Amino acid sequence: MTQSPSFAVISGAQVHEAVTGREAQVTDMIEAAYRLHGEGATVNPDSYFLRFPDEPANRIIALPASVQGDVDVHGIKWISSFPGNVANGIPRASAVLILNDTATGYPFACLESSIISAARTAASAALAAARLADARGERPRRVGFFGVGLIARYLHTYLAGNGFDFDELHVHDLSREHAEGFRGYLERTEKGTVTIHDTAEGLVRSSDLIVFATVAGEPHVTDPAWFAHNPLVLHVSLRDLSPEIILASYNIVDDVEHCMKANTSPHLAEQRVGHRDFVAGTLYDVLVGTTVPPADRPVVFSPFGLGVLDLAVARYVYDRVTESGDLTEIPGFFHEMKRYG
Repeated sequence: MTQSPSFAVISGAQVHEAVTGREAQVTDMIEAAYRLHGEGATVNPDSYFLRFPDEPANRIIALPASVQGDVDVHGIKWISSFPGNVANGIPRASAVLILNDTATGYPFACLESSIISAARTAASAALAAARLADARGERPRRVGFFGVGLIARYLHTYLAGNGFDFDELHVHDLSREHAEGFRGYLERTEKGTVTIHDTAEGLVRSSDLIVFATVAGEPHVTDPAWFAHNPLVLHVSLRDLSPEIILASYNIVDDVEHCMKANTSPHLAEQRVGHRDFVAGTLYDVLVGTTVPPADRPVVFSPFGLGVLDLAVARYVYDRVTESGDLTEIPGFFHEMKRYG
């Protein structure tokens, strides 16, 4: 007889405990998930965007997915983005994630997922930065952070956790107060000099690795000449760069079909020229060596963000909390378990 299914809740504190200090290990998980995705061992449907006509800045996104291999789980992340939260002193994004058993379909855990989302986003970008930089022959020593929220902090942590060492760190944000706060964080954790730039151009021209982590809804960086020094660009927020910059760059994405939607910068470029030839390949192509980025062009990594990555990290967290004996199960969560009462 099949054991009666159980259901557990894993808090943000438990998630934080499971992933903190294990940046290299989480990045390895993300690489394994990308390889499974590239090999066809995942299901990753389109994300669904719940939008509100009277609040266009706000949205909630559903990311369903399934991963085979050692992860062996189905699930969905439900993540909201309400930028107005920042002014009220709470983070912009909040999220939960449900894990489903692959044999029965029953959900068996709900995890706080803003930390999982930030960790997988940062690990994905750090993985791309490491593989792309190593393929070009040199890791950048000057980094620029364009946007300084939670994701930027996680990105810095994961870059450091993957062996990046910077002599110069550059910061630009629309809010001087937030830029100052991020500079204070960097000065507590880095030996290199930290500079705040009042202009976007100043940050771009001063950085060989540029991290875009904004909430921009449309392109606001439009001059390809700013990128004449051929930097490596982690275009995490997806909508910062104009089609002209995308078309002048060597473009790597995480998944072509997913990235060419929702008016991302690559999607706008596709609409401009009517084809996708400007996309050189995916991160999986870089991992297996079929795509090698050049040193004489800007290289832009635009990750749409795949639900399979969230599931890989969530499964790891669930297993770690279970092994520690700290899993909180909800008695009687599934109540009607007999077909005829």
